[in-house]
Amino acid sequence: MEKEKIVVGMSGGVDSSVAAWLLKQQGYEVLGVTMRHFSKTDEIEDDAAKACAQLGIAWEAVDVRDAFCSTVMREFAQEYVRGRTPNPCVTCNREIKWKALLDYADQKGAFGIATGHYARIDRLPNGRLTVANAAFAQKDQTYALYRLTQEQLLRTRMPLGAYSKEEVRRMAADAGLLTAQKKDSQEICFIPDGDYASFIPAFLGKEQAGSAVLPGNFVDREGTVLGRHRGIVHYTIGQRKGLGLAMGHPVFVTQIRPDSREVVIGENEDLFTTKLTCSHINLMAEERLEGERRVLGRIRYGHKGTMCRIRPEGKDRWSCEFEEPVRAVTAGQSAVFYEDGHIFGGGIIEG
Repeated sequence: MEKEKIVVGMSGGVDSSVAAWLLKQQGYEVLGVTMRHFSKTDEIEDDAAKACAQLGIAWEAVDVRDAFCSTVMREFAQEYVRGRTPNPCVTCNREIKWKALLDYADQKGAFGIATGHYARIDRLPNGRLTVANAAFAQKDQTYALYRLTQEQLLRTRMPLGAYSKEEVRRMAADAGLLTAQKKDSQEICFIPDGDYASFIPAFLGKEQAGSAVLPGNFVDREGTVLGRHRGIVHYTIGQRKGLGLAMGHPVFVTQIRPDSREVVIGENEDLFTTKLTCSHINLMAEERLEGERRVLGRIRYGHKGTMCRIRPEGKDRWSCEFEEPVRAVTAGQSAVFYEDGHIFGGGIIEG
């Protein structure tokens, strides 16, 4: 009998390698595919190709550079120019990665796709699909997956959701995989040196980057000038290091004002709030939010979550009130809301 085909997104790392290995052990015909999403991907492609060769599965690279550049990279740069701090992985997952993988699966006659994310997909009693927390919280990657659609989730498998990172590395070592000890990548893939401020004018051009890359004033909340900064693209809410201000005690970025090129400086306590609003809503667990809902809210990838109440505020917008103050709510990041260990929904923070 012909085996079912499944396409695995291969990043050249240990997680995707083990995901492919597990699925092959389960009897699937596994096809590996790597997305060429920016220009310098030689090392990634080489490692992915070697991993697939070792696993005895077919491998191919798919060029998504045009879409990645016009969607993910452009949005990233433009958000910084607006004084916001985006999360490019959130956009990439839904708009680039899943679309490309599913298109490839259709071309190859595969029923679905798989990735090396530490998360699980659950079907709720109401029939909706949602992304559920990984079994081991320290590697949980659900936050960046909250924008996936029901159609995308229906055809997705995440084999690593039940395992810890240590177990995955152990499986890779036991299987003799070349990626077993490969270090995890921490930086944004298209800015490997982490220098966002240089990337933005280089990508957009100085005219589109505009005044966001020009020096301006550090001010306090009353508007008193405290010093000069290098351009708003160098800063994000909650930042303490790299300010170059001699204030005699630690101070933090509390607000960015792109219109006036002002970066507002304040105390740590100024960063705490109990309220935010978010837009570009993606609701996973239900078709719509009716009235108020008590959920666990996360305001950034590393935030463990704080209980809050969300409610609809017009079309495609929610308000959120936390039961305890949260630190450094940042426009452009995502607010992701959880209920009973799975994603209820989420949106882009507006303020």
